[in-house]
Amino acid sequence: MYAVGLFGPRIFKGFSCFCVVTRTLCSRILNGDDVENGFGRIEDFLNESWKSSQIDYDVEEKTSSLYDSLGSEGNFAARKSFVDGVISDAERILEILHQDGPGFDAKQVLSDLGVRVSGLLVREVLFSILKTINCVNKNRCAKLGYKFFVWSGEQENYRHTANTYHMMMRIFADSEEFKAMWRLVDEMIEKGYPTTARTFNILICTCGGAGLARKVVERFIKSKTFNYRPFKHSFNAILHSLLTLNQYRLIEWVYQQMLVEGHSPDVLTYNVIMCAKFRLGKLDQFHGLLDEMGRSGFSPDFHTFNLLLHVLGKGDKPLAALKLLNHMKEVGVDPSVLHFTTLIDGLSRAGNFEACQYFFSEMTKHGCVPDVVCYTVMITGYVVAGQFDKAREMFSDMIDKGQLPNVFTYNSMIRGLCMDRKFEEAWSMLKEMESKGCTPNFLVYTTLVGYLRNAGKLAEAHEVIRHMVEKGRYAHLLSKIKRYRRC
Repeated sequence: MYAVGLFGPRIFKGFSCFCVVTRTLCSRILNGDDVENGFGRIEDFLNESWKSSQIDYDVEEKTSSLYDSLGSEGNFAARKSFVDGVISDAERILEILHQDGPGFDAKQVLSDLGVRVSGLLVREVLFSILKTINCVNKNRCAKLGYKFFVWSGEQENYRHTANTYHMMMRIFADSEEFKAMWRLVDEMIEKGYPTTARTFNILICTCGGAGLARKVVERFIKSKTFNYRPFKHSFNAILHSLLTLNQYRLIEWVYQQMLVEGHSPDVLTYNVIMCAKFRLGKLDQFHGLLDEMGRSGFSPDFHTFNLLLHVLGKGDKPLAALKLLNHMKEVGVDPSVLHFTTLIDGLSRAGNFEACQYFFSEMTKHGCVPDVVCYTVMITGYVVAGQFDKAREMFSDMIDKGQLPNVFTYNSMIRGLCMDRKFEEAWSMLKEMESKGCTPNFLVYTTLVGYLRNAGKLAEAHEVIRHMVEKGRYAHLLSKIKRYRRC
């Protein structure tokens, strides 16, 4: 049994809130958050797997490139030809839809087109409409998307899936057609489609800002069709979903409803509630839940230990963290790369880079090979602290050890170079990552553009923007780059 007393109130008092990962449909980058400072949160890529609990969230489909659907088996050339045909058909369909208006029956023209409707085709058309929505055309995009959705659903040998319903829901959500979105949910239920965590997340993301999130939760609590396996009841499913959306106060309310209805918490419940309490700064309640978990006969699992290590790291308690790592081994839980990375991330936030380096070295002694996430945490910590020489050393060591940098690693390095006013090197690194097959995300571009502007290098900033557009990336997000005017 885990010694709960090891983590008494004295250890937890004064700790800052635990920052969790947000791999959600509500992308902060795409919504323009964290663009101004040119640097995203480390949590966006720190793989806190305890939160996912090995659940497939049915996250946003890979619509940026249909070639992801080719697979590695079968006749590649034939598959490529099929996908190319789908892309061509989607472009023709979009041309017809954009002609829709008085005196032009788009549905009839689409039927005369003679295209074979498939899930891939529907996904491509709907996604193309979704990514073009803005404040000017949102009503028309909603109408065109739904017209195509209805027409495609009427075609022979094709039936919408839950995923296509979700895509249409997102179009309605981004177009602020909330009533239409809810009617679509009702239609899903009437036709027997499962309302899953994906459905729930889209609704929460949409209704949270309008103050309707609790009503959404109430509806799902009462719903008899909301069945999100492998959770034993809908409360854990809802708590799990709310955690990914950072809806901590709603988590507290759902937990109280769960207790009122006679459901007992399990380890997953405790992990979620403790995380929410800690994020809200309710440290006494956090500690109380940890004690209650032990009294209820539940031992901390892989994810509980991960949470505790981050707490100790952010509280700059390396000795307590070392004791916890030893205790984990005593109870048969071998510390993993994730545990060490979580601890190092917390310590770097506390500014204790000596301890970071110590535990980084300890990883290898425990047989854990640092991965790209761990290296990126170290690099980012050094960059934020202004120790760019050490960040360079870590970046070189990472490559020497065979770990390929990812988009977050490059973003940290590009930011460091910009902070060091080495703009030409930063620009070269952006091109380097492209040449190595690592596609820059929007934040990488805005990082470089932001620092160039602040340095008065407006021509160079516009060159980066032009490069981004020429590469066919994020043209629909140009308005997010403040003060940009088309040249």
